Amino acid sequence: MIQKHITEQTAIFFSVVKWVFLSSLIGILIGAVVTGFLNILKYAEESQGILPFEYYYTLPFALVLTVWLVKTFAPTAEGHGTEKVISAIHKHNGKIDIKVIPVKLLATVVSIFGGASVGKEGPGAQIGAGVASLFSTTFKFSAHDRKKLVICGISAGFATVFGTPIAGAIFGVEVLVIGLIMYDVLLPSFIAGFAAFTTAQFLGIQYTYYDLHFFQDVSLDLVLIFKVILGALFFGFVSDIVITSVSKTSKYIKKIDAHDYTKAFFGGVIIVILTLIFGESYIGLGLDTISDALSPNPLLSEDIHWYTFILKTLFTSLSLGAGGSGGIITPIFYIGATSGHALGTLISPEHITLFAALGFVSVLSATTNTPIASTIMTVELFGIDIAHYAALSAIISFLISGHRSIFSSQILAMKKSEMLSMKIGEEVENINISLEDHEINKIKKIKKRLQEKRKNLKDKKKRKKEQ
Repeated sequence: MIQKHITEQTAIFFSVVKWVFLSSLIGILIGAVVTGFLNILKYAEESQGILPFEYYYTLPFALVLTVWLVKTFAPTAEGHGTEKVISAIHKHNGKIDIKVIPVKLLATVVSIFGGASVGKEGPGAQIGAGVASLFSTTFKFSAHDRKKLVICGISAGFATVFGTPIAGAIFGVEVLVIGLIMYDVLLPSFIAGFAAFTTAQFLGIQYTYYDLHFFQDVSLDLVLIFKVILGALFFGFVSDIVITSVSKTSKYIKKIDAHDYTKAFFGGVIIVILTLIFGESYIGLGLDTISDALSPNPLLSEDIHWYTFILKTLFTSLSLGAGGSGGIITPIFYIGATSGHALGTLISPEHITLFAALGFVSVLSATTNTPIASTIMTVELFGIDIAHYAALSAIISFLISGHRSIFSSQILAMKKSEMLSMKIGEEVENINISLEDHEINKIKKIKKRLQEKRKNLKDKKKRKKEQ
């Protein structure tokens, strides 16, 4: 018995040592590579002012160049990054084409330089996963170990981009399967996230955090709790709109009978026209608008309207659908923060900033099915004071958004309602949902009772007339 115990503990010890070493190494590598990507992206944005005309006039050509780069050199670099990594983990044991790293980097820089409404975290995650896959292939790791390292790559990439190592680690192990956290990858993901984040800070990356404690009273309040629940329902519906808009727009553009370059060019032209009509707030990363929505200074948020999140959804859907390369989560932060700002203005003017923060994390939770990572991100970005409200809002939004996701390759491992019937283990895009048989029978019985009541009422009226 003692010998078995010693054998068990020895095996676990060597496993822990192995993954501490590997995940630290991979985290440092990814932190350095993604830091290079972020610096190039920053330089590209700063270079926009060099042009003798508005930089977004280059968007049609930037989208054509992006499509050409992806189609020619790395077709798996298409889209918003994280989705392709999830697919690679589920279908190819984490094997990712090495060409994805430079192509995704360059295509994203070109897209954002031109003003496409995309983010930087998807490419960060895909570049990180690509580095992990290359590392695994170079040193001939098993398929199982490669898969774990690629998941670490998602966590490290996310942590490097947003400066949230704990949320990044949880995101990497929560985003793959809806309703299931991969505990066997938890330790390496944490270590990779911390190593990448620390490396990025060492190399000069600075992050923005918003501590609401200093200007926002968020003490427990029953009325406020009720408003937060209303907000959570609203954020769930906003998330559904985002998922549907991005998916439907992409499918519609793909069905258009024209060359991909033609569609990319005219998609860019439409975005330029919309920018001339509505302004520059909806193109690019939109980080200034996010900061304004989360600022206690009302003067900074004067340009945030009730429809701002709707327009951002439109710009992002068109940018990705027309062939833009970049992430979806930064636009989701924008949509969440501005929709929360709009709702706060309407139902709780004294807590506008709180609702902007709740929208920021709740729309992330609902669109990506990551309520735990989103709640932890609240603490890392906004402080502990609003964590209880954020957890409530993130979980309700996650449930309300239904069995859909911005990442269609996510696998379903749970039902969000016992009243529904669906096949567990399917990808989100292939799920067929219906009511459980006993629920259908209940509805039939209710309908039958209603019909009987109507019939009785008609008979009574008929008898009265006859009398």
